[in-house]
Amino acid sequence: MNYTKAYFWGALLAVGLTLNGCNFGKNTHDVTTLAGELSGMNEVPVIKSQANGSVLTNLDYETNKFSWKIIYRGLSGPVIAAHFHGPAKIGENAAPVIAISGSLASPINGSSILTKEQVAELGNGQWYVNLHTNINPNGEIRAQLVNQR
Repeated sequence: MNYTKAYFWGALLAVGLTLNGCNFGKNTHDVTTLAGELSGMNEVPVIKSQANGSVLTNLDYETNKFSWKIIYRGLSGPVIAAHFHGPAKIGENAAPVIAISGSLASPINGSSILTKEQVAELGNGQWYVNLHTNINPNGEIRAQLVNQR
């Protein structure tokens, strides 16, 4: 396992343990966890970047609440924008669905209430998140959200 993958899985485990300690992700309802590895290789087109990170999200099907924690490092500069996009499969681009507001410093935490259509798209793996910088205004690193069940 290379350093990037070891960092990703270590960060994802740390995030999962932290979130479980905060009642984030406790299955009192039908909650799905979706996650992904942030990388320039996942951008369309591919971006040469040393940056990497992870995203861990929960989707509560009873309330349609979508919560996230994004951890990253090594970007070419500060994050100027961050979005969840969809619907799009791996290798496709789509319009932003949720603009992430507030502090964009790592870690980025937030939540939003989704529509039924958005819940279906997200549950089918058709959403991704990307982080934008001045050098890469269309996105420097991206992660497709994949169901962890």
